[in-house]
Amino acid sequence: MFTKAKGAADERQEFLESAKAHRHERERERRLNHSSTVIQAVVRGFLVRRRLQNEIRKEFDDLMAELIDGGDDSVVKYVDAIRIYELIRKLMFIFDNNKDWKRFEKMCKYMIATMILADNHQTDPPDLDERQISYVSVVFNKQMAVQWIQQLKTVLWKCCHYLKHLKPELPQDYKQIQLYLNMLITFTSTHSWVILKECPQVYEPLRPVVNQLCNNVMNSLVSKGLYANLQILLMKGLMRTKPTLKKSALTAIVTLSLRPVITAKFNESVMNMFLLHIFSIPALVYHLNTIATDSLTVLSNESVLKKSVEILSLDQNSRILFNALEGNYALCLLANIIHLAFIEIPINTMATNMVDFICVITKLLESCQKYVVSKQSSLTHWHPVLGWFAQNVDQGLHESMVYVKSQLQYLWSSQLIQLIFSPLFELSDKSLTLSRRESTGSFTTGTALSVTSAKNSVNSTRSNFLRKAFEKASLTVGRAGQGVVGGGQSGSSLSCRLGSPETTLIALICNLYETALNTLTQVKLDILAGLCYQDLILPNLWHFISALGPANGMKAFLDHLNLHTKTCAPEFQILILFCDCATHLITILDDMEMYESQRPFTIEELITISSFLNTFVFKIIWNNLIDFKTMNMNSLLNSTHAFLMLLYKRDCRRQFTPTDHWLIKELKTSNFMKDLETGRKGAHLLMQKVPHIIPHKERVVLFRKYVNNERSVLGLTESACASPQSTLITVHRSRVVEDGYQQLATLPPHSLKGVIRVKFVNEQGLDEAGIDQDGVFKEFLEDTIKRVFDPSLSLFRVTTEQRLYPSPTSHIQENHLSLFEFIGKMLGKAVYEGIVVDVPFASFFLSQVLGQQQSALYSSIDELPSLDADLYKSLTYIKHYDGDIGQLDLTFSIDEDCMGQIVTHELVTGGRAIPVTRETRISYIHLMAHFRMHTQIHEQTAAFIRGFRSIVNPDWLTMFSTPEFQRLISGDNTPIDLCDLRKHTKYFGGFHNNHRVIIWLWDILEKDFTRDEHNMFLKFVTSCSKPPLLGFAHLEPPLSIRCVEVSDDNDTGDTVGSVLRGFFTIRRKDPINRLPTSSTCFNLLKLPNYQKKSTLREKLRYAIASNTGFELS
Repeated sequence: MFTKAKGAADERQEFLESAKAHRHERERERRLNHSSTVIQAVVRGFLVRRRLQNEIRKEFDDLMAELIDGGDDSVVKYVDAIRIYELIRKLMFIFDNNKDWKRFEKMCKYMIATMILADNHQTDPPDLDERQISYVSVVFNKQMAVQWIQQLKTVLWKCCHYLKHLKPELPQDYKQIQLYLNMLITFTSTHSWVILKECPQVYEPLRPVVNQLCNNVMNSLVSKGLYANLQILLMKGLMRTKPTLKKSALTAIVTLSLRPVITAKFNESVMNMFLLHIFSIPALVYHLNTIATDSLTVLSNESVLKKSVEILSLDQNSRILFNALEGNYALCLLANIIHLAFIEIPINTMATNMVDFICVITKLLESCQKYVVSKQSSLTHWHPVLGWFAQNVDQGLHESMVYVKSQLQYLWSSQLIQLIFSPLFELSDKSLTLSRRESTGSFTTGTALSVTSAKNSVNSTRSNFLRKAFEKASLTVGRAGQGVVGGGQSGSSLSCRLGSPETTLIALICNLYETALNTLTQVKLDILAGLCYQDLILPNLWHFISALGPANGMKAFLDHLNLHTKTCAPEFQILILFCDCATHLITILDDMEMYESQRPFTIEELITISSFLNTFVFKIIWNNLIDFKTMNMNSLLNSTHAFLMLLYKRDCRRQFTPTDHWLIKELKTSNFMKDLETGRKGAHLLMQKVPHIIPHKERVVLFRKYVNNERSVLGLTESACASPQSTLITVHRSRVVEDGYQQLATLPPHSLKGVIRVKFVNEQGLDEAGIDQDGVFKEFLEDTIKRVFDPSLSLFRVTTEQRLYPSPTSHIQENHLSLFEFIGKMLGKAVYEGIVVDVPFASFFLSQVLGQQQSALYSSIDELPSLDADLYKSLTYIKHYDGDIGQLDLTFSIDEDCMGQIVTHELVTGGRAIPVTRETRISYIHLMAHFRMHTQIHEQTAAFIRGFRSIVNPDWLTMFSTPEFQRLISGDNTPIDLCDLRKHTKYFGGFHNNHRVIIWLWDILEKDFTRDEHNMFLKFVTSCSKPPLLGFAHLEPPLSIRCVEVSDDNDTGDTVGSVLRGFFTIRRKDPINRLPTSSTCFNLLKLPNYQKKSTLREKLRYAIASNTGFELS
């Protein structure tokens, strides 16, 4: 029973599984059948579409083969436009960019051909007229108009698509570019639609509708990215060394880019796209000017420059554009605007909105400046115009930068400068006229000529331009809320005030060029040269500054600085630009130009300017008118200080100012020195910036104080006897330099600054009896200096003025560089100890010791007269030579007689084969001067400076000019003060102040000796002909006079008998056969007890005349 039940269950299970399997099989078959149906449908659809595509393409190809000649691609037959429209509609339905580009090209050719039908054209059927052939005739069919418009938009956008990918450098691609540009030009404007002209009675009423249709099509293209595609095409064709776009293509692109702008009536959004994509193309205006000048005419006729400036003057628009352009292409936009403004100078486009133009140029420069960095880093790239730049410069942009740079240079061209600065010339012209009427003085002749020249160069509409510019500036002042500071100068014919419309306009102009100087760092010298050209700006700008108020406008600037402590007000840019330009010009002027021709300033004006700057810099520091923490970034202080120090150094080299001109009269020296001691910040800054405002002797006192303070810190204040830091050296009389070098050259600076005691060994090898426990260092120092500076040693040479400088041939001496370092240490030791040595150095060499050659304002040619006056005259002659420089047969090399052999030195690599031309002569002059004064003796000078600065802190020497540094070494140039000398003289051996011989001595010096003989007397006693800088109270050791009875060889010093005999003038006979002698190491005069005044006069004169010290000739 159970077995039977179990079998039934199994059968049931098998049945269920079988039914399930059959069900799955049926489902599978249904899926397979469905899949087959789908596949078949897809395949049939594909085959049908391919067949349809092939049929459409075949139909198109057959028709085009019939209409277009396959040889030259010219249209030979025309058909009904509706037929073409239908065919194009089919082709566009199946269009493939990769397969159908050739068909699209033929289609475009035919479409254009229908717009300009040739004579004797063939039609099919023959009775077709022009209205039925022209492609645009379809738009007049009401049933097809909407679809035709959509078709036209599709076709034209296809043209834009292909323009984006074509390469203009390829001939085949360039033909397509011309074709597609022609398509866009033809169908976005009705100007070339012949059909409208052929049947004016029918179509002329419809012209407004058709024009609106074209505008609609153009707007559609713009919305899809027309400007971006044109930008890509322009960049491919123009951003290269040799542009590949020709006149027709460039003209078409400019026309296309302008149509939306003109149609939209220079709407802000469309103008922004035009500026962003088209006008920011590198050197676009440059290439239009050289390739397609007609396009420039269109730009001018449509006032594109004026409209661009108006758009960019709006803050919101400018921010959007600057953020989109960033730095590189903002610079290109700037260059195009500047170039177009330069081209449009004759038509005076900017007459009504010059202030906007100035502000826009300034903002563009500032937008570029955001990406300019001061130094190289891993995130910066080198830019040929901007320097280190926080953006990459692609290859195409790099190739175009030469053109962009040439465009930017128009900003400082004389024509544009005359236009932009015309308000300044106008104000100066008015002042000149008024001053002549009032007969209160006149401008310089050079300035008058500059004003007249500038005035004549600007057209007659300038007065209207100035009026509107002043009004605009007035509104600018009103918006900024700036107050009016200062007043017109009393008695001045030109009365201006800081904050007035006139002053603000000049300030905006100056701010423009200052921003250019700070942004376009790699062309800074070119900008300054342009601003200084023909003396147009500087004299007029100084006259304008002088008219701003009392003290040549200084009070106005100081009062304004009280209101704007950060010097961010634009009015300060007037003074900053004046100083920057004047600094550049004065730096390159030679002596003939500055002192004889006196251009651009007369000597009287230079004196006034220097006084203005000296007082101005003093007051802004002394009165705390600037933030000391950011002082190094303060352009006002930096510019005024740079120009001030340039004039000061020029005056130090060749004086043009009166005595004590540089001292600040209102500054009490005693109070100033107290402020230095108390640590007042302003006083310390003044000593760093303008130390010349206090007398030279006070600075020497300060120098000695620095030395004494350092001695205290180093523990070097003990006496020579007790000082543990003292160093004893033994020197043979016949080997002073050699022994001194061997024992002192390796000593550390700390030991050299301490006490050095010297023991001399005479020629017999015996120790000499020294005074002051053998500490005769002064004698050793004098003897060493006497020998090392002797030109016969070949370490130093002398100039024609008998002044010393390192010899280029010093290498003949073994270890010559070590010797120079030793000499530097010895001279530094003399200066450190206050020992004056009669060693006259060439001023160019002293300038290098002071480190002045590292200044950006240093000019080698200025220092050249101190080395070789004849060479300076020759180079100046070359500079001003009006003939053919090539006739002088000069090359960038110099031949020198080096110990009997002619050696050629190249000033530049390959210089012996590079001729000097008119364009390169300035470079040749400076290279020649730099070679003679620096390159030839660079190693010797560096070694000397290294030794000198190891003893004397170079920061202490910044207080002194080059002539003052020479005085610090060799003493004062003033006449010897005999009263001061007598007051600080000591007597020994029985002499005293009222002794008969002593009275005779001072009487002879005062009444009988000349000034030169006074110097000879001082040199006879002290070895130096010049008095100490601080007077004889600071002569170390003090001058002493001792009565002697015997010769120097038998002189054992003072005894009781000798003192008594000297005091009571006891003498058996007059020592007429003996001469006065001296010990210069102790500043000691050994004077016999003469019995007659005439004998003393005769013997003393003979003695000082015979002892002339070491000769330099």
